[in-house]
Amino acid sequence: MSLHGNLLEPESTRLPVDPAAAELDGGADPAGVAAASPSSSIAWAVLAERALDSGETVAAYAYARTGYHRALDQLRRNGWKGFGPVPWSHEPNRGYLRACGALLRAAAAIDETAEVERLRTLIGDSDPAALAALGID
Repeated sequence: MSLHGNLLEPESTRLPVDPAAAELDGGADPAGVAAASPSSSIAWAVLAERALDSGETVAAYAYARTGYHRALDQLRRNGWKGFGPVPWSHEPNRGYLRACGALLRAAAAIDETAEVERLRTLIGDSDPAALAALGID
């Protein structure tokens, strides 16, 4: 932490680049990417988003929950203490934030109201800009 930074709020967490993101951007099959790189939150997030778009809510929930937990592991390894900024503007953080967004959408689809509110708060606390970027009001 910088001596000149905000001492009341933790430094933002910036995850390292996930090589799976480049594979996905290159058109690789997300299922194959997730199988080859199961710790990649972005691969699970993409699977969840596609399942949601196809109306496969339960599969989307499972994919998103996996991506969310993989991202939490990665965040903790990178100094996150369970709170504090995880900026949307830092591209490698988007796997976590997209997994959270997909999990929120899947939870909403199955009327898991408490989980929806918890995730809305978690995303907003991570970065309010992520709510807008993910289309969450």
